[in-house]
Amino acid sequence: MTEFETVTLRDPSSPLTATYVPHAGMIATSLSDGGVELLGQRRGLEAYVKTHRTMGIPILYPWANRLSSNGYGVDGAVVTLTPGTGGVRTDQHGVPIHGTLAAYPGWEVTTQLESQLTAELDYAARPGLLASFPFPHHLALDVTLRDRTLTVRTTVTATTGSRVPLCYGFHPYLQLPGVPRAQWQIETPAMRLRPVNAWGIPTGETEPHEATTEVLGDTFIDEGYDEVPPGAVFAVSGGGRRIEVHFDEGYPAAQVFAPGDDDVICFEPMAAPTDSLRRGGYHEVRPGESASAQFSIKVS
Repeated sequence: MTEFETVTLRDPSSPLTATYVPHAGMIATSLSDGGVELLGQRRGLEAYVKTHRTMGIPILYPWANRLSSNGYGVDGAVVTLTPGTGGVRTDQHGVPIHGTLAAYPGWEVTTQLESQLTAELDYAARPGLLASFPFPHHLALDVTLRDRTLTVRTTVTATTGSRVPLCYGFHPYLQLPGVPRAQWQIETPAMRLRPVNAWGIPTGETEPHEATTEVLGDTFIDEGYDEVPPGAVFAVSGGGRRIEVHFDEGYPAAQVFAPGDDDVICFEPMAAPTDSLRRGGYHEVRPGESASAQFSIKVS
């Protein structure tokens, strides 16, 4: 496997550290609390680079989760996606999933301090990326680790006359080592459930979801939501440790994922619900303007 340079951030006030790999898609591969790993390693970095099987905290860009077809339209223009080209990959049903930046090597680190890392990507200079998402823009990730909190701020700047759809997200795989999955307690806020079909595509129906606290047990979860309020908190706790995911701003949608074959729970911040790039309903960045979104992971 190719050796990638890693960047490890250190919280000045605690033993919490976070490790990123900028040239493997700006993925976070570790969030460690005094040597206790809190991110699910899944199949590891090598599998992420070679097969795009996710782990840690990957960015899902320019769309999060699935699209219902290999194409979408924006402002009357139709974009055709070709699996295997331009970073497009598909799931077991053959539909595009998780965007095109998995393990993408083109990120440029612009700030690197003990507790801060900023990396940027100029979409307008990447013809391969524009083929699947033809909206020139600048993308920046600013990551800080302070006060036992990992904060990830994403800024999209439209650099030409095109508006840029905001449909991206992140996929934090969280774990509580030493605590049986069946004992994990999970908390979700009040929001709206968007039921999906067997392929994980929203059916178009909606249901209210009240704020809930429950024991995970052996439940398999893969559910999408919208109407997530700014500042909403999702949490998993057990064994004297609590991990919270705060949807600080710019993430009105979420996916909650707890697979049956791995001891992880995911609270995924999303700028728009699943399949919005095809269905609409997303926000856009206007030419010459910027839009930022932020989530944070607090360990206590």
